[in-house]
Amino acid sequence: MTAFVLVGGAFTGGWVWDGVAERLREAGATAHPVTLDVDPEAGLGTHIGELTALLDRIDEPEVVLVGHDYGIHPVLGAAGLRADRVSRVVYVAAGLPSDGDPALLLVRDEAVRDRLGHDTSPLPPPRGAEWSRWGSLDGLSAEDLERLDRLAAPQPAGTLTEPLRLGDEVERVPAAAVMCTADGPGVDVVEMLVRTGPPHLRKLAGPGYAFFELAAGHWPMLSHPAELTGLLLRAAAGEGQRITLGEDQPSYERQEFLLPTPEVPHERHGRLDVYAPDAEGRRPAVLFVHGGPVDADRVPTPRDTPFYRGYARHLAALGVVGATVDHRLYALTDYARAAGDISEALRRLRAHPRVDPDRIAVWIFSGGGLLAAHWLAEPPPWLRCLALSYPVLAAPPGWETVESRFRPVDALAGAGTLPVVLVRAGREHPAFAATVEAFLAAAGKHGTDVEIVDVPDGRHGFEALDRTDASRDAVARSVRAVLDRVTGAE
Repeated sequence: MTAFVLVGGAFTGGWVWDGVAERLREAGATAHPVTLDVDPEAGLGTHIGELTALLDRIDEPEVVLVGHDYGIHPVLGAAGLRADRVSRVVYVAAGLPSDGDPALLLVRDEAVRDRLGHDTSPLPPPRGAEWSRWGSLDGLSAEDLERLDRLAAPQPAGTLTEPLRLGDEVERVPAAAVMCTADGPGVDVVEMLVRTGPPHLRKLAGPGYAFFELAAGHWPMLSHPAELTGLLLRAAAGEGQRITLGEDQPSYERQEFLLPTPEVPHERHGRLDVYAPDAEGRRPAVLFVHGGPVDADRVPTPRDTPFYRGYARHLAALGVVGATVDHRLYALTDYARAAGDISEALRRLRAHPRVDPDRIAVWIFSGGGLLAAHWLAEPPPWLRCLALSYPVLAAPPGWETVESRFRPVDALAGAGTLPVVLVRAGREHPAFAATVEAFLAAAGKHGTDVEIVDVPDGRHGFEALDRTDASRDAVARSVRAVLDRVTGAE
């Protein structure tokens, strides 16, 4: 006999699980939908204590703790204190908090994050369409929204601001995640981040973590109770997709560049590397900006990989200064810091004696695409081209914690005559591809000059993953498109 302890997100109670609890009981399991304390003075520790006391009262030998949204914080806290009583933790449309993280870090609504920075009164629940600021409403009926409005309760501020404290014991508890793909990334994006992103994500690779995808929004217990119940039962049985790292290094870190590149020496200026051509006089320059988030401690850093060295050397061979930058985009909350690093790199690059300061292009890759918003909103006259390779150009589901000013789709209104070269991968991650289509629609509305270089069979990072003639041709075409704009006449 398995007991499921069901813990909902902010503003909700055990009632949000009614449809799932009924189906779990019909399948022969025990269900404990939990309504946590909503006293204004309650904090995260209060909720952890409530769950711990409940675990002590449960007789079933197998206990599965299920946490939705905010609910994963008290679930992890209780699992760490009662690791011997918990057979599995299941994340449902939830983030991956670490020790010391308050739940506020994962709140998508920027206004709420700002408010709780200075106001400790309980947070009133959303109403109607306001629920979309907390997650996708995909699949919810009018009756579901009415029920949320009617039963929701204020959320005590301390539950969101109090840091989560986790010991090593919680790592002994197997875990599974239900990825709601209308609300956040799918398993493919998680796998990409595990391979190249912050080190705390690497624990997701291996037998201790399993993954399921559900085509649902943020409240699957309301919109898809039968499907979610089935996945919870499968998770309890140890099923699910596993992520494996395989090779020790991602291919872009170990494979030589797709096109032939000569050995070009470089100069290092802080976070900036400069590859100058063997030619006289000042030359146009292209700064290559890596994606992310990346692991702060990973070696080699992006600018030292064959991928970015290759791009910079290739341009130097063509008579243009190639430059790379190691910016500090280590988490979704680091875009402002990364933008500052890039601005400083561009200042240094324009001051370099081999660079024509009035002929600069910025070429951004992958998750760095959100950084393009600054250059689109108010392009300086010396920026002759903005290039974007398989970029993220709006906050995909689950990335709402990125500051709202990093939204290239919105920034297009100020782009004016700035030309854009966009390299589009035909086999892009769906969540990322949707942001590209939104960008192109906005570009059409504003009359932005966008040249698209399509790679129909290419994947995200096709230069390293798809070493084909089509990929080589796409790289050559995109390089030529950028050079035509950065070297062209006034």
